[in-house]
Amino acid sequence: MPSHKDHSKLEQIKDAINSHPSLDEETKSNTIAKIEEWYAEDKGFGYIYDKLAEISNDLKAYLEELGLV
Repeated sequence: MPSHKDHSKLEQIKDAINSHPSLDEETKSNTIAKIEEWYAEDKGFGYIYDKLAEISNDLKAYLEELGLV
């Protein structure tokens, strides 16, 4: 699951995008929206993975075997 460190990286990326001189405002906005969407999906998958791992070590091992984690 994403940590505070991950959130700090996210903020650094957003700041870099916002300060990039050759990107117009619409491109900056669309890019940040997509990155935030990916971040939320990653957080969601981390939560699901953690809950499945609590249920069974077999599920955890299976997800690892499939390369999903």
